[in-house]
Amino acid sequence: MKFIDEAKIDVEAGDGGNGIASFRREKFIPFGGPDGGDGGRGGSVFAIADRNINTLVDYRYAKLHRAKKGEHGRGSDCYGKGADDVILRMPVGTVITELESGELVADLTEHGQIALLAQGGKGGLGNIHFKSSTNRSPRQQTDGEPGQERNLKLELKVLADVGLLGMPNAGKSTFITAVSNARPKIADYPFTTLHPNLGVVRVGPERSFVIADVPGLIEGAADGAGLGHQFLRHLQRTGLLLHIVDLAPFDEGVDPVKEAKAIVGELEKYDPALAAKPRWLVLNKLDMIDGAESAKRVAAFVKRFKWKGPVFAISALTRVGCEELIYAIERHLTDQRRALHPEDFSNEASGEAGSVEPEDPRFARTGD
Repeated sequence: MKFIDEAKIDVEAGDGGNGIASFRREKFIPFGGPDGGDGGRGGSVFAIADRNINTLVDYRYAKLHRAKKGEHGRGSDCYGKGADDVILRMPVGTVITELESGELVADLTEHGQIALLAQGGKGGLGNIHFKSSTNRSPRQQTDGEPGQERNLKLELKVLADVGLLGMPNAGKSTFITAVSNARPKIADYPFTTLHPNLGVVRVGPERSFVIADVPGLIEGAADGAGLGHQFLRHLQRTGLLLHIVDLAPFDEGVDPVKEAKAIVGELEKYDPALAAKPRWLVLNKLDMIDGAESAKRVAAFVKRFKWKGPVFAISALTRVGCEELIYAIERHLTDQRRALHPEDFSNEASGEAGSVEPEDPRFARTGD
């Protein structure tokens, strides 16, 4: 299935049915009085988050979604039937905004979450409602209200705990393959990854997190160069960014420090809030460097890059250093969740669910 993470749609709710002015006409009942019923409600348009859907491809080609009108009222106190609502199923993580104003309509972050996109019109009133002691033969009725019409933009932002950043061929796909159940395409040419990939990393019983791999960035991505800028929105919900750098580029003329600085610059251009997220430096492809040389190259990179945050040196291909990185990520995410929802960790002191492994000196982070 083709991965589509953007779409524009038009939604039209149904108009309400008209009320009717009618009078009871039966033999031997000369003064039957008004009996006009109300019109039915027009159908509304709703969106519901469905975890079994992972793309907006259904809305790339189906632009118009229209609910039916309510039925008109009839005589003999018969009310018009209300129209059925239209339910649009969308992936979890879909953001719905007004196309013209950019106003947020809904942010579907949980499975089963429902959002109203267009309100159906109310049915009109029949003349039965206008009867009074001074108006025994009312001929008034009201028409149904028109249904709401909206032009909407759909954007899918995948829900992941960790996002991967880096130039093409930095080894992001190899890394997510090494640590999770994801199996993205891997090849020895740039831009192998054409759409986001999600992988679940299992650290232990009931302990896991989700990693998102997006197409590699290049300099000028924020201005439209390359593919990665189209998918940076998928990193906006993450709690941690891993900046993966190819420490042993195939081309001798490539400067890893310059490329890493270019990535940081593109983040700041695209979204300052995204650039301000916690970010760790992951120096990859140690398997291509001699053992004695690797430590020197790592130290030289950190010094030139002027990096003061966490640094991890790994080989995604041979999985050297990946285990230490995964446990460090799990502890970091647990600390984030504890700060946001301390009530979920109230049983830690008694050793119940929610506890985390104690710090292990083998997994110590450098550069903290």
